[in-house]
Amino acid sequence: MQFRERYFEDYAEGEERQTLGRTITEADIVLHAGQTGDFYPHHMDAEWCRAQEFGQRVAHGTLIFSIAVGMTAGDVNPLALSYGYDRLRFVKPVFIGDTIRARVVIAEKRPHKRPDLGFVVERLETINQRDETVLVCDHLLLAQRREPLAPGEEG
Repeated sequence: MQFRERYFEDYAEGEERQTLGRTITEADIVLHAGQTGDFYPHHMDAEWCRAQEFGQRVAHGTLIFSIAVGMTAGDVNPLALSYGYDRLRFVKPVFIGDTIRARVVIAEKRPHKRPDLGFVVERLETINQRDETVLVCDHLLLAQRREPLAPGEEG
């Protein structure tokens, strides 16, 4: 884990980072089902799934989201905090044995109503071993400004 202080002004739109891969296992799916209570047959019943569109069990979208977020959490900024996630989409299914990795791009910076803070929008894209996007969302960071904005100032 890396701690790196970064003010709002230190982020640059287009800046990118990527993670290493992680293979999704049956144990991941079973544990997630137990933690969330989501025992839908799409995730748990291999026989039922054989007759369905994908022909096999599908990992929970919330599992893939959780893993992807966790994969990006090695870069800790004590001057920013998570404000939440917007526009979360499960683009393609993830199966047991698939390997995912995460790519984060600084998509946008915008002011916050408090002059000492700014929003940094990180576009989180989760990609499988075939370079297909399986999940995408926007992570909103609330970052401290080095210098608060003056009244009426934008930026």
